Amino acid sequence: MVQNIKQIGENRYRETFGRHYEDFKVGDVYEHRPGRTITQTENIWFTLLTMNQHPMHFDEEYAKASEFGRCIVASPFTLAVLVGMSVSDVSQKAVANLGWTDIKLTHPVYAGDTLYAESEVLDKRESKSRPGAGLVTVKTIGRNQDGTIVCTFSRTMLVAKQGHSVEDKVGY
Repeated sequence: MVQNIKQIGENRYRETFGRHYEDFKVGDVYEHRPGRTITQTENIWFTLLTMNQHPMHFDEEYAKASEFGRCIVASPFTLAVLVGMSVSDVSQKAVANLGWTDIKLTHPVYAGDTLYAESEVLDKRESKSRPGAGLVTVKTIGRNQDGTIVCTFSRTMLVAKQGHSVEDKVGY
């Protein structure tokens, strides 16, 4: 997470987060902290909000009979948490998310697991249509508390250049 402190007055400071396009370097890896412990209540809420009615996520008796022996966290919830963990580091100054690719869910996540994420900058290029922004592609890896990879994905964002982010324009 890039955190800068901006002085906005005498003895007054404001924290800012995120990276402008110029701050990204291909090959850099950003570790996203803090970790995030998932609860079964959150998992059930997520299934209710998204109308995911698979009993593997909320019916303990059903899940006991599965190969997992207990409820598993809904895959889209795992992905959403990992994306969210990366926002303050890689997309706080994004104009738009352009897409996610190569999403792989490689190990089940259970209530009580703590997730950690990191993102590697794979590519960056100037935007051909928006001179105040560039395209940045990162690969994010999510691990549980044991270091086991639970999810990987790539994400491409349109990121504002210095002086062109919303924060820059409104003095945020």
